[in-house]
Order: sequence, then C-alpha cells, then structure tokens
Amino acid sequence: MAGREKRKRAAALDGDEQRRQEEAATLLHRITGLVRWVVAEVAAGRSPSVALHRYQNYCASAAASPCACSYDVPVGTDVLSLLHRGSHASRLNVLLRVLLVVQQLLQQKKHCSKRDIYYMYPSIFQEQAVVDRAINDICVLFKCSRHNLNVVPVAKGLVMGWIRFLEGEKEVYCIMNVNAAFSIPVSIEAIKDVVSVADYILVVEKETVFQRLANDKFLRYLVEQLHLPVYCLVDADPYGFDILATYKFGSLQLAYDANFLRVPDIRWLGVFTSDFEDYCLPDCCLLHLSSEDRRKAEGILSRCYLHREAPQWRLELEAMLQKGVKFEIEALSACSISFLSEEYIPQKIKQGRHI
Repeated sequence: MAGREKRKRAAALDGDEQRRQEEAATLLHRITGLVRWVVAEVAAGRSPSVALHRYQNYCASAAASPCACSYDVPVGTDVLSLLHRGSHASRLNVLLRVLLVVQQLLQQKKHCSKRDIYYMYPSIFQEQAVVDRAINDICVLFKCSRHNLNVVPVAKGLVMGWIRFLEGEKEVYCIMNVNAAFSIPVSIEAIKDVVSVADYILVVEKETVFQRLANDKFLRYLVEQLHLPVYCLVDADPYGFDILATYKFGSLQLAYDANFLRVPDIRWLGVFTSDFEDYCLPDCCLLHLSSEDRRKAEGILSRCYLHREAPQWRLELEAMLQKGVKFEIEALSACSISFLSEEYIPQKIKQGRHI
C-alpha cells in the first residue's frame, strides 16, 4: 500500500510539473508574440498601443455607492501608447523593457527579483516603484500572477515547526529541529511534497517575536496544501492592522494579483487594544497614537471591506482610535518571557478568542 501511495503521489507531482511547464510555454509564446508585434508596428512607422484593465479590490471610501470592488471585474481601462507624451509613453516604454527581461527569464528558466530588474536599467527606471508597476501591468495584461513571470520577491520571512517539504531537490526538514527557523522559499513553483502534523498555522508580524515563539504566496500555498486554520498575530497599532488586512483582503497596489495571494479565512488572534487591560500590562508599555498613526487608521477605516466583510475588525480599530493608544506584541512578555507561547496563544486558540 505504501508503494502504491508513493507512486500516486509521484504521478500527481509529475502532472503538476507538466502543467506548470505547459503554462510557462503558453505565457512565453504570448509574450514573444506581443514583442514581435510591437517591433513590427514601430518598423512600419506606426505607434503601438496597449490596453490595460484597472482593478480595485476595495473602495477608498466606505460611503461609495454602489460599491464596484471586485477581484475579477475591471473598473476601467488605461491605453498606453508611444504617441502619448509624458507618463503613458514612459509607462509603455518601461513595460516593454521589463517584458524583455521576463521573456529572457522564461526562455532560460531562470528567476530574478524585482530589485535585480531595477538595477539593469536604473537610469531609465529611476526608482523601484516604476518596475513594480510595470510587473503589475504585465500580470494584468497576460492575466497571470507574478510568480508565473519568474520574478520572485527578495528572500524574507521564516518558517519553523512541524512541517517538511521539498524545495527543488533540497529537503527542508523542519520536523527534525522544530526550534530552528528556515527561510521561506522565494519560488513557490519549486515546492512539492508538503507534509505536516501541525494543528494550525500562526503568522507573526515580527522576526523578534517569531524567534521568541520558536509572507506572500507561501502562506496561501500552505493553506491550500494542508487545509489548516490560520491565525495572525500583529502589533496593536494601525500598521499591524494593515498587515493583517493585507493577508485577508490583498493590497490595493496588487489588486489584480490579490485573489491569488490573499488568505480570506485568516483569523485575527491579537493583539487587541483591550488586551492591555485584560492582561494588566504595565503603563510603560503603552504608547500614544501619533498624528501619522491616526491618519493611517482613518484611511483604513474608510475601506469598504471593513464595513462589508469584517465589521468586528472595524470595531477593534475604532476602539484603538478612540482610546488613542497602541502597544507592541512584545508588551505581553512583561507578564513573563514565555507568556506568549505558554499562555496567550494557546488560551486564545483553545477558547476561540479570535475574530
């Protein structure tokens, strides 16, 4: 039986690899076709133009009526043409340059980061945000995710616990040393054969807290493969809340890609503003919200999804704004150095004290 199961798993993996190769070949063919068309248009003395849909996964104002937010339906179209002067022509120029890099990556089956692409033409791109936008434009144009372009994030984030997986030919065996942290793979396509005996996945905002207890696409991949509940632990401040919201709803900058990356079932474990009083934390851990914090919180509160899909989250953020205070996850360690791992997290999960 064990041999049969292994053969089934190997067949499934071979099928996934074949599907990925076919998708990559199709994408490369489409990119090559577009590049050739642009070259032919320019050679013929014509100015090529490219139409790009605009997507919006949340409204900038909760009062917007009717709400037009959607992960799948565009809210408008931009036409980029070399005939245009200024931003549109520059945007198309940048898009084509980045597209040539992506074409080369797919042809050579290599990967690089957005930062690597920026340093290929720094005098033309001028800033990293220009490259970021071009990559988003390409994703929209070809209806794909960033990882399909072989453009990977700079390595960041750590994983540890009762999990084992293959990254290419390398086996990442966290189970052998559950107190050791491993870098999150930058290429999700290289991951296979994920095995875990964990009860849940915990996302932690800070590496310092992560180490004491010891982000993009990798979390979504684990959720889909392991079917485990996901909890998130962030600072009780507007920026921690924004990180939490990005996991659940996606970012506005990556609105088209949000549906591929977000984890809609993520649960907010803490920390809550009310935790300060509930756990009798010392006053020295409490900080007043700055004017920048308040602007950040007010901006988040205007997002339609808090009213439509997460009203309890909205109430927590309103309470933070009303009290005018914030504190960090580390404040909970004022109770004891092991309070987070031995009491706070286990009790909250066991008692269902999350939203």
